[in-house]
Formats: sequence, C-alpha cells, structure tokens
Amino acid sequence: MAQREWKLARRALRVGERTLVMGVLNVTPDSFSDGGQFHTLERALERAGEMVAEGADILDVGGESTRPGAAGVVPAEEELRRVVPVIERLSEEGTVPISVDTTKAAVARAALDAGAEIVNDISGLRFDPRLADEAARARAGLVLMHSRGSAETMHTLEPVADIMAEVEASLNASVAEALRRGVGREAIAVDPGIGFGKSQEQNLELLAKLPEFARMFADFPVLAGTSRKSFIGRLLAGAPVTERLHGTMATVAAAVLAGAHIIRVHDIRAAVETVRVADAIRRAAESGR
Repeated sequence: MAQREWKLARRALRVGERTLVMGVLNVTPDSFSDGGQFHTLERALERAGEMVAEGADILDVGGESTRPGAAGVVPAEEELRRVVPVIERLSEEGTVPISVDTTKAAVARAALDAGAEIVNDISGLRFDPRLADEAARARAGLVLMHSRGSAETMHTLEPVADIMAEVEASLNASVAEALRRGVGREAIAVDPGIGFGKSQEQNLELLAKLPEFARMFADFPVLAGTSRKSFIGRLLAGAPVTERLHGTMATVAAAVLAGAHIIRVHDIRAAVETVRVADAIRRAAESGR
C-alpha cells in the first residue's frame, strides 16, 4: 500500500503504514447505535478517554443523527451546543486529532475554531458547499463521503442501477468542488458511504470492490465506515445493534485487506486488534508479490 501524509489543521497523519482507527463519539440523544449514552459533557469526555486509551487514532464527534428515521435536521444552534464544548475540552488535551461529523458550514467553522482538525461531511458538500470554505480557511482535513438524497430521504431511496459508477461520479464532483474552494488535495479523504442510500446488495458490492474504489481515488486516503450498520444486522438474521460486534469486525478486516486507510468504528479495542492482524496479513501479501 502506498504511503502518504494526510494533512490536517495542525499536523499530518501517516496513512498506508498501518490502518488508522477513527472512533465514533455521538453526542446526540438519538443516534442509531449509542444515542443518549454520551450526550452530556462528562460522559462524552469519559468515553473519549476510554477510546484513546484503547488505541483510537482520531475521535469523530457528531451532534446530529443520520440514522434511518431520525427526526429531521438538527438546527445549527443545537448542533453547536452539543459538539463545541466537547471539542474544546478534547482539543485542550491534544492527544489525538479531533474530527467533527457535520454537514453545516457554521458548525464546521465553530468546531474548527474550537480545535477540531478534520471535517467529516456525509453529504460530500451536497448539503452546504460552503463547508469546504471553512476547511480551506483552517487548512483542515476534509472527508468527503458519498450519499444520495437528503438527510430525510437517503435511507428510503430506490437503489441506482450501477452503484460503483454513481459513487465515482458523485465523489469526483465533490472533490472538484472542494478543490475549487481552496481545499488542498493532500487534505482530502474519501468514503464510499456504505449504508447511505444503498441496498443490501450494494453495500456488500462496495465492500467487495473497495480495491477498485481505492484505484479510482488513488490520490486520496480511503475511509470505510461499516460499524454496527443495518446490513450487518440483516446478514446476522436480524441481530440488533448491540449484537453486531463480530459482524462489524468481519467487515473491518475485509476493508483493511481491500485497501482502506482509515476505518470508522464504535468498538475501539476490538477494531484495533482486528486491524493489527489484518494489517499483518496485508503486509505479508504485499511482500510476496
């Protein structure tokens, strides 16, 4: 795997040497997996400390749920109230880079001013292209994810005929918009958006064809987020969110072996151990070529 640097606001992360683990920290009352568990400042900071101790390389703080059936768009003021105090405290510690999971330019600006170094946009700049202006201003890392439709409709859309072609075209447009607004190429990472506006079969196809996706976007680190998602539950005979750990780790191993540079997960210790073994297998395969 080619090695490179992913440039963030105040540091650069090496990608390609080993797979990085991004820990999910939802400070929301209604996220699909852990809504309500960490929505107070004290609990959020406690959970962040646990994730860092378990080996997280990045913490991704989100203040708006995008789960199926979520109750509409959270106003920017409420999202700011949820995420900014957490980001301020975490950035003071400076242990690992902080990412803000948002689609709103106003939230991105405040989060970056509070110390975040990455903006993770599930809409790929479709909802608010000005978000790229804020990433460029702060010279922050920017994750562009593929999704379809609005926050309210993306989980109920009819699937497109060719998901790989759709993801490629949409993310190429997102990258072009980010570059046009001044974001450096070295600051961009891409995410195929498994679970967002795709069918069960298409989620599996994207995971299986992640090497092809990585070749499509060879200039950028690839982030894969499969953690606890509903397609895993369906594969496991309807397993609820709380019983998807082993299925999630299977997808993490598959993503690492397929070329993901960063994986985004809730269960850090299990993911760190899974990644360590999968990375070793990947390196052995590469050395034998």
